[in-house]
Amino acid sequence: MKKDLLGIDDLSADEIYRVLETARAMREIGERPIKKVPTLRGKTVVNLFYEPSTRTRTSFEIAEKRLSADTLNIAVAASSVLKGETLADTAMNIEAMSPDMIVVRHASSGACHLLSRICRSRIINAGDGLHEHPTQALLDAFTIQQHKPDLAGLKVAIVGDLLHSRVLRSNVLLLTKLGARVFVSGPPTLVPRGIEQLGVTVSARIEEAVQDADVVMMLRIQQERMQGGFFPSLREYFTLFGLTEARIRLAKPDVIVMHPGPMNRGVEIASEVADGPYSVILEQVANGVAVRMAVLYLLAGGVEHETAA
Repeated sequence: MKKDLLGIDDLSADEIYRVLETARAMREIGERPIKKVPTLRGKTVVNLFYEPSTRTRTSFEIAEKRLSADTLNIAVAASSVLKGETLADTAMNIEAMSPDMIVVRHASSGACHLLSRICRSRIINAGDGLHEHPTQALLDAFTIQQHKPDLAGLKVAIVGDLLHSRVLRSNVLLLTKLGARVFVSGPPTLVPRGIEQLGVTVSARIEEAVQDADVVMMLRIQQERMQGGFFPSLREYFTLFGLTEARIRLAKPDVIVMHPGPMNRGVEIASEVADGPYSVILEQVANGVAVRMAVLYLLAGGVEHETAA
């Protein structure tokens, strides 16, 4: 892999498959009585999160500790950022302490690209603005692959707040790169202009998107990013675009249902679907640790035999 993981756009299909293959070995480590290997012993990883996060930050921290790295979590709310320090100055001060990797989540698109240009440390994008969230797309692909080994030719429906979703962009880039057919659906106000240029099919109705789908991925309504009314009410949104039992029955019998979290139950997805037999949502969370272990390991220049150490 390259020095940094900034986005799926930078990865070749071969590099994506290498991450997924490595994640399988990392998942096995998580199933052992002692869930720790010495692979990153002596390496320091800084988690620099400017936005709230539960799953991503926790799984990165667990991944780092399972690989025996020394980890440091920067609480931005209690840092010099509140005194007016810029992202670049914060990063350069952290860099002066010689970490090996910095995992960054930031509200501004391109923040990780800026740091990759000024830092010697390896930069991992844990979500930047509306741009990308590469490790989420990788763990989603890993989860799909566990149920449907060949992604090529699969119909994947992605439904919800497409406009504000970095998860959408990373997943579309990855899935189309690996040969899946991607259908997207959401209110017209939440469909990015020109999204068809990414190789997806836009469906005005959720029923059309999920018809005969192999995978249905629901996206969260990101009200914190919305300025103004994008739809009349949450109740109306659920009526028109919520994933109900009736709608999931339009998909293939062996469909899997995904959601990157956090879920708004009764808005994007009915509880009986989120907790039902099609759901792999908690598998996504578990797989996030294995995939992030794989990314850390590969960026550190790991060699294959060390995964079995």
